[in-house]
Amino acid sequence: MKTTRKIPLYYWRRLSQLACLALFFFLFIRTDYSGSDTIEYAVNILFRIDPLLALSASVAAGFFILLMLPAVGTVLLTLILGRFFCGWICPMGTLLDGCRNVTPNTQTGKKRTYRPLKFYLLGFLLVGAWFGLPMAGYVDPFSILVRGLALAVDPALNALSATFFTYTYQEAPAWVNAVTEPVYAFLKASVLPFNQKYYDLALLSLGILLLIFFLEKLERRFFCRNICPLGALFAVTARFSLLRGKAGSTCGTCRNCREVCRMGAIDEDRTISMLDCNLCLDCIHHCPGNKISFRFGGQSRTKPFFALSRRTFVGSLAVGALLPFFLKSRTLARQSDELLIRPPGALPEEEFVGRCVRCGECMKVCIGNGLQPAFLQAGLEGMFSPILKARTGYCEYNCTLCGQVCPSGAIAKLSVPEKKKVKIGNVVFDKNRCLPYAKGIPCIVCEEHCPTPDKAIKFREATVENSRGEKVTVKQPYLIDDLCVGCGICETKCPLPGASAVMVTSAGESRNPAKALPDTGSAWQVI
Repeated sequence: MKTTRKIPLYYWRRLSQLACLALFFFLFIRTDYSGSDTIEYAVNILFRIDPLLALSASVAAGFFILLMLPAVGTVLLTLILGRFFCGWICPMGTLLDGCRNVTPNTQTGKKRTYRPLKFYLLGFLLVGAWFGLPMAGYVDPFSILVRGLALAVDPALNALSATFFTYTYQEAPAWVNAVTEPVYAFLKASVLPFNQKYYDLALLSLGILLLIFFLEKLERRFFCRNICPLGALFAVTARFSLLRGKAGSTCGTCRNCREVCRMGAIDEDRTISMLDCNLCLDCIHHCPGNKISFRFGGQSRTKPFFALSRRTFVGSLAVGALLPFFLKSRTLARQSDELLIRPPGALPEEEFVGRCVRCGECMKVCIGNGLQPAFLQAGLEGMFSPILKARTGYCEYNCTLCGQVCPSGAIAKLSVPEKKKVKIGNVVFDKNRCLPYAKGIPCIVCEEHCPTPDKAIKFREATVENSRGEKVTVKQPYLIDDLCVGCGICETKCPLPGASAVMVTSAGESRNPAKALPDTGSAWQVI
């Protein structure tokens, strides 16, 4: 009689990792314009099941954000299964495991010098979010991964593909094109982005992502073990998990389990710390005596193998509490940058920065390529959050995709009619550069592209002197403030090289009453 051979558990873990990674890339690719004004999939679900981002954004907002409710399910499962998420689901962890052959290391992870760092960082992030310095999105693994892929890798792959297939189309013989052209058409329809995108901070985002992979040279899963604040939150929760790992008490001199443990979760006496164990189950597979097992309630709550410094932990909390008050001494605290233009539907600035998880999905899905990651325009706390840079691209008048993909509600989900009523900025003309004003050269490009039904840009006829000293009659543009929504297409399309003669500022934005424009029918009084 033949016995049925069971599939080893760690094979199921690998299958789960591959399936979740495939789902991640599918959702990442679908976070793009595909001819429809509606995103059909929950492309932001990865961020909504992230407890760190949910907790940080909710702490900053002062209430629990219902959009992040799926993260509660992740916490509940962690209380049952331990840090399963890190070993079975996390796409960053899967990619780190997959690059082991590319970045091999000789460290076994026996030293635990940097293990407490992630707990200090977690405390700093949560206290900082409470006091007005939300920075979880800077170091959250999902934010780092998606931001690096969206701002750097995806545009680079699209440029590489376009270059290669353009070359084959122009230079290769016809029989080669018979193969390459269908391949390119398939890639454009399935994998490559809708159009070529260009981003600020692309190299910085890529560098941060690559740094995590280079750290694998120091220690396997170095980021997960020592830095990842999400891992720290899972570790705190997993300490109370029902599932426990137990090693044999009579193992002899064998140390296979400790050598293969990718998280360094097994101590010298083969005690398994559930704070570190990510349930990869490699220890079970490599145990020659089958003496390692995982059972519910099989072991008492374990302490970490490393010591947390109470003084250092309190210090990290103190820094998180005090640093936001130093930020209030900046000039930004009194007068915001006039070029700080947020997407339509963005919450008031303080709430927006608190909720934004710096994922980059709104920038990836922006049709006009107008949304860019901020550097220091919004201060340290606003870095990597989306701003409109109209010279690079504009906000499409009929598009609401950014609000559809925002996982935390920092950008409200608007209908098209609602979006058309939102004012994100106002246009100003530089008469020293605008051709009809400065040169006496006819130009109506800005008015032609203005998308509002009743054009926000209109003309006055004026007689001016051109560069040759001749009197000419030209149409000079001017703006109707109440009709302008600040989409920026006029700045994008301005034909002048370099700086545009028409510029969008944040003046008059709907979300900030303090930036209301003056009523043209009222007199202004200096107080």
